Order: sequence, then C-alpha cells, then structure tokens
Amino acid sequence: MLGSFRRRGCTCKKKRCTCGSKWTYRYHIIDPKTGKRKQKETRGFDTKEEAEAEAKRILAELQNGTYIEEKDITFNQFAEEWILIYEKSGKVKQSTLDIRKAKLKHLENFFGQIKLKEITKLMYQQFLNELAEKYARKTVASAHEVGSMIFKKAVELEIISKDITEYAEIPRKMQTVDDLEKQEELPRYLEKDELKRFLEAAKYSIRPIDYPAFLTLAYTGLRVGELCALKWRDIDFDEQTISITKTLYNRKNKSGAHELQTPKTKSSRRIIDVDKSVLDVLDRHKNQQKIVSMDDRENDFIFADENGQPITTYYIWRRMVALLKEAGIKHHLSPHSLRHTHTSLLAEAGVSLEVIQHRLGHQDDKITRSIYLHVTKPKKKEASQKFAELMGGI
Repeated sequence: MLGSFRRRGCTCKKKRCTCGSKWTYRYHIIDPKTGKRKQKETRGFDTKEEAEAEAKRILAELQNGTYIEEKDITFNQFAEEWILIYEKSGKVKQSTLDIRKAKLKHLENFFGQIKLKEITKLMYQQFLNELAEKYARKTVASAHEVGSMIFKKAVELEIISKDITEYAEIPRKMQTVDDLEKQEELPRYLEKDELKRFLEAAKYSIRPIDYPAFLTLAYTGLRVGELCALKWRDIDFDEQTISITKTLYNRKNKSGAHELQTPKTKSSRRIIDVDKSVLDVLDRHKNQQKIVSMDDRENDFIFADENGQPITTYYIWRRMVALLKEAGIKHHLSPHSLRHTHTSLLAEAGVSLEVIQHRLGHQDDKITRSIYLHVTKPKKKEASQKFAELMGGI
C-alpha cells in the first residue's frame, strides 16, 4: 500500500485543481530513535499523478533501506553550519573563504527561511535566472558553485535526499551584433613607448618604492600579490633569478592585515630569470632599506612600508593610477595590465608562447594566447611572403 492521498482545501473538486490547492501524500515510517511508527507527509503537488510518482519513489527507498528522513532546517540555518564545516576543513585559503561567503549572501537573500527540503529544482533555477538579470555570468557561476556545494553537503549529511542543483543551468545572454561590435577582443596594455614613459614617471616619483616595484612588475610579469609577497631570500643575485613561492592576501587592504598564501595554481610556483638591470635596481633598493632601518636590520619583505609590513595590492593599484596620469597616459589600466604588457613585448621579441606562459605562471590562458597570436600575426604573414619570394613565383 502506498499510503493516502488528499488535496488540501480544494473547492473546485476537479482532477486538475484550478483553485490553487495542492495534493499531499501521507505515509508511515519507523522512527529510528523510538522504534515506533510515525506519520509523515510530503506536499505541494499539482496533480494526484505527481503525488503518486513521489509516493512510489518513497516506497522503493523504504523497501531498499535507502530512505532518508529529511530534516526541518531552513536554508540559512544549514548555510551557517556548512560555512563552519567548510572553514574548518583545513583545505581552504582565507581568500577563497571570503569569496564563498560573499557569494553565499546571494543564496541567503533568495532562500532565507525556506526549509532546505522544500526548495525545488524549479526554485533553484529561478534563483539563477533572477541573479543573471543583475550580475555578470561569472558571478552567477560562482554563486551556483556555492549552492551546489551546500546541497551536496546536505545530501551527504542526510539532511535532504537529493541534490536539486545537479541539472541547473547557468543562464547565458544572447549576444547581439551591437554587443559583438563593441566588444574588445584584447585587454588593454601598454605599448613599448608608453611603458618607457610610465617607468620614467615611476623613476622620478617622490616615493622611492615606486620605481623598483613597477620595474619588477613590468620586467617579470608577476601578479601583484606575488610581487607584494616577495622577500629578499627569494632573489638569487648570482644566478639572476626570482623564486615565486607565495602570494599576499590583504583582507581589508590595510598594512599589517595580510596573510601569505600558497600560489594561485601549481604552475604558479616557479623560478624565472631576471635581467641584471632589474637586479641592480633591486640591489640599490635593498641598500636603501638598510639605511632607513631604525635598528639597522635588513627588512625581510622587498617592498615594505616604514613598519616593515609588505605594501598592499591596493597601494600598487593607487600608485599606478597616479603614475599613468603623471606620464600622460590616458588608458584606464590596472597593475594586472603589466602582465599583458609583458606578454605583448615578449611576443614581439620572438619569445615562444610556452616560455611566456611559464614566466607568467600558468599552463594555458585564453587572454595570454590571444595577445600572443595578435602580436605574432604580422610575423606569420611575413614568413609566408618570404617563402613566396624565395620561390620566385609560380
């Protein structure tokens, strides 16, 4: 026997209700704590057939011993539990945790006090659809990733019986012709003469740290967090190399409120060659640090403030805006643009894509590849023309 079915508050008495009433399925289970039978019900079905289909599923699970009694816990209550489990796993960087918490707020605002077991696939898809109307697809995908982690953990802990996020789709906006025409194929970066002007402005800056910091960024392609985390022990002046083994994370962009983290990816940990001219500038910067140090000790961080704390990524961003203005460069660029600049100039110099990718610390990157192909395209045409000239025509 499947149990009993009823339609709550129906006034129209039709097979497919038109008055908004829903079908409910009642059944009995054995309480594992007391060993006694107790009544359960699942509700919210538009038709009796839908209720019967759910009843068959529940009956099969009861017979197979796979039935899970879903708990009466709201989304917000379980989300609070989940973030604690996630945080204490020991596998998560603080920066990742902060991103997860930020995206979790979108889910909490939508589902709030709704019981976890009452959230349907349709409701979850509606959440993604509404989020996509306000935010970029990357934000929606990140929020979905958090949602998926939460519901999977709830299934694992037997709070609910199924993961309703499994087949959800992240909405994709259809691009118009106008969108494609306005879309920039490549990110902005500095041309060679612009980079010279920018570094010239940094060289004569009233802040002594500007020139060595931006020269290093431009000549190595380091990420800003990698630059700020550099210590003197990371530089081998004899071998003329820099070891990248860590990155700096500032939770509130305040000096002293930092955390050294492992590199972004496995390929981010690397040793790169550095030109002697850059090392000479860094060596002078090192000597200057010894002079200004009150206790005559060598400051461990290469780029540090007066208290010996590493400069923040926000400081680098702020100084770049000021120096671009000083150099008369009107592009709206970020420090990350210097990685793109490094890519373009290396490609122009004939360095292979594989070597560039190693210097930048990633195995493959769409933007890096697109810049490389853009810069080397004329050389490829030149190669075909030279071959034709060599053959002297057909």
